[in-house]
Amino acid sequence: MKFHLSALAAVLTVSASSAFTPIKQHPATSSITSSSSSSSSSSSTLLNYSVGIVGATGAVGKEIRQCLETRNKLAVDELRIFGSSRSAGTTISSKQYGDVKVELFSVDAARQCDVVFLAVDGDFSLEHAEKICEGDDGAVVIDNSSAFRYNPKIPLVVPEINGKETKKSKLIANPNCTTAIGLMALWPLIEKFGVKRVIMSTYQASSGAGQPGMDELTSGTKDYLDGKEVKNDIFAYPLPFNVIPQIDKFQDNGYTKEEMKVTWECRKICNLDDDCPISCTAVRIPTIRAHSESIVLETIQPADVKVARQVLEQAAGVKVVDDPETLSYPMPLTATGQYDVEVGRIRKSIAFGDYGLEFFVCGDQLLRGAALNAVLVAEEMDSNGSL
Repeated sequence: MKFHLSALAAVLTVSASSAFTPIKQHPATSSITSSSSSSSSSSSTLLNYSVGIVGATGAVGKEIRQCLETRNKLAVDELRIFGSSRSAGTTISSKQYGDVKVELFSVDAARQCDVVFLAVDGDFSLEHAEKICEGDDGAVVIDNSSAFRYNPKIPLVVPEINGKETKKSKLIANPNCTTAIGLMALWPLIEKFGVKRVIMSTYQASSGAGQPGMDELTSGTKDYLDGKEVKNDIFAYPLPFNVIPQIDKFQDNGYTKEEMKVTWECRKICNLDDDCPISCTAVRIPTIRAHSESIVLETIQPADVKVARQVLEQAAGVKVVDDPETLSYPMPLTATGQYDVEVGRIRKSIAFGDYGLEFFVCGDQLLRGAALNAVLVAEEMDSNGSL
């Protein structure tokens, strides 16, 4: 923990036990206690934090800063924004933190912070993340890339599901956007009814490819309507008025890496067996923000639809939108810009009968699927004394 003059009086009242202390790894179990209450509460310490963002000018980085501002649950005494030589020296304006000058990134500068959000690519994270957090005087690092997601020593966290895992490490991996959105609805049902298998189809917005992806869709749509040639540099094919059944590279088993991310990450976050059958087909669609997912869950216990709906209505971070009579169901149009994940079309599965549920989920890829989850991780660590 680094202390700041404005927080000195508060520091004197806080015991040394509030510093990060690793704890022993819990034994494997099919159930992980939900931490939604702690992650949604206001800051539990009297300390103010120095917070750094690397990649703050990108789509996810911008949303991290805005989540910190709008939620205002993490006591940020100082916001530091790090960039490349191209952006260093420029100024980013914010409502709460004023004008923040972009600093040239260095490991030493980042280590001066209490927590650093990495909204950068995996290569950058692999090179710098562990150096930023190493030692007692290192910062907590919350990494939005895929660099450490599958490292068994690094927690992969959705705070409402496995927030307590944040006590084990100063480096925390943020999950893939598709996984984070889907698990918000899937996990409460797994807790209630158990899981035999999951079949998921995803319909993913251009925002999954960052700002360049959104820009390519926007400009390509305009070109299409103007009768011009539609160019594609980001996606495998032109995205306007098209769907592309490929996201990321194909693997030897015929699935894409994006699809396998869902399998690997759901198992890790939910502490499921390594052979738990989870299958995904990922499709890129021509929307700006918010991913959609059709999920089929085969359960261990009989799954009553009314009970399932009640479980989802009580779940943190979930909004049930499910009324066929009024044509109410989740859509990117309504989920965009929202913190909660929408879930609807909740019904008994014809394929699995009493032991199956089907439902449809929409969530903002840049928020619940990335920036919001990262900020919630920091709030959870503040609440449980790991920050």
